Amino acid sequence: MSSPQLPGVFATLTPVLNHHGYLAVAGFVLLEDFGVPVPGETILIAAAVYAGAGQLNIVVVGLLAVAAAVLGDNVGYGLGRFGGRALVLRFGRYVFLTEKRLAAAEKWFARNGGKVVIVARFVEGLRQANGWVAGITGLPWLRFLIFNAAGAVLWVGAWLTVGYVSGRHIDTVYSAISRYLVYLVIAVIIAVLALLTRRLLRRPRGEDHDEIATR
Repeated sequence: MSSPQLPGVFATLTPVLNHHGYLAVAGFVLLEDFGVPVPGETILIAAAVYAGAGQLNIVVVGLLAVAAAVLGDNVGYGLGRFGGRALVLRFGRYVFLTEKRLAAAEKWFARNGGKVVIVARFVEGLRQANGWVAGITGLPWLRFLIFNAAGAVLWVGAWLTVGYVSGRHIDTVYSAISRYLVYLVIAVIIAVLALLTRRLLRRPRGEDHDEIATR
């Protein structure tokens, strides 16, 4: 059975998948989740197209990808937890994790806790820095592991489904989903900011009322 013809950017991964198969999927996903800028998400979708053509087993691809994603993030978590900001900033520049980006990610984690680990899985940039930042902010490891595993299952499941079902039209489908996903993330951020603003505006009123009541 011949290999499927991958469109667009996915075509560049054809030689890698042909020669290394499952190992390529696991390696790319692990490296991307650890912070190395490799196309982990893209090879995951391409592998799903291969599975749809009978070249790979979709269950094996999924299990390996989830395991690699969790392991990669935990390596980053360990470096962030035990190496601290200094270590992360020293090596983070090689994966585009600047001090400014790290500070922004730390604030987001501090406000939202473990839930961010799941959301970050679907956001380019945050996915790569996910474990590092969680370790730096001191998120308990077991809590991180649970949210990280849940996010990995959702992320792998979503893109494997897209690749397996879409087949040769995957390039068009992937571009459309990525575009609308950005809008969804922006909408969620706006909603969170609106709730925080509403709470801050209400707080003084509540405090004044309590003071009057105590008198």
